[in-house]
Amino acid sequence: MAAFQTKIIQIFFTSIIVVAIFLWIFQDNILKITFPTDNTELLVNPSNELKEETYLEKIENFVMKEYSKEHVLLHIIEAETYYSFKDSPIQLLEIVAKTYDESQQEVLMLSSNEAELFKSGEIFFKGEVNILTKSGVKHELDTEALILLTETGQIKSDSEVTYLGKNEKMISEGIEMIMDSNIMYLNGKVKINQDSGAIINTTNLYVDHYDGNKIYQSEEKTIYNSKDNIISSEKGINSDMNRNLLSLLGNVNVLLPSGSKMDSYNLVIDQSDGGEIYKSNELVHYQSTGVSIKAQKMNYDAVIKLLKLSDEVSAVYE
Repeated sequence: MAAFQTKIIQIFFTSIIVVAIFLWIFQDNILKITFPTDNTELLVNPSNELKEETYLEKIENFVMKEYSKEHVLLHIIEAETYYSFKDSPIQLLEIVAKTYDESQQEVLMLSSNEAELFKSGEIFFKGEVNILTKSGVKHELDTEALILLTETGQIKSDSEVTYLGKNEKMISEGIEMIMDSNIMYLNGKVKINQDSGAIINTTNLYVDHYDGNKIYQSEEKTIYNSKDNIISSEKGINSDMNRNLLSLLGNVNVLLPSGSKMDSYNLVIDQSDGGEIYKSNELVHYQSTGVSIKAQKMNYDAVIKLLKLSDEVSAVYE
């Protein structure tokens, strides 16, 4: 009986040793079975959101060229990293897209930190987007989705866009632009925040940077808010930011902090040298408590609050 028990114990320990040897030999395979691996990677996008997705293919230093039926180069897309997915658009990181005309001259270059490429050929640029035209004009903006329509040569966005100007930041409801044009159209309501602290609210603004210009134009009603004054214009603005001159068009109403007001036409705001001077060579009607003055010219320094009315001045005092 004792011999039988001893034999059982020997078999038991022998089994343990065999199992241990088996586990040691095949430990890598067992780990792979326990923790299966696939093409799963933690992708980091510029908006600081983390998402875990299974990609089908990953390519470093990705380059794609598209040609017309006549074998003319249409555009080149380059990206530091390319990810393709089963049920999602292709994701491109650190992307540069270049478009070309029929003579194979580069027309436009777009770059951003992130973009999505759809089967239709549309490219959705995200975050900080830089646009460089063939004439060297550079547009800098920030948006949730900027679409490059390669077939029609159009750039557009239906999302909120922040456009960075020389001394201002413009926020619009969207943009449109033709690739071979230097004019960008900020559509919908547009808010312009100037570095001086002034705020301009308008609608449907054209940004023209052709030949070194920095001109912003709108034909819609516009309101200019400075630190102390509110100016509204009936027919929009024409702003030359290279000269720091802002023209408010049509009938213009100026509301001063004292409660006084001026009515005029085609008012110019001179913002050069950090100043804020209102000028008009049209009929001006100044109204304050107990006084009404009309003149043909007006010059108002909004910084030191000095008003000068000249040419055919007539006043009525109550």
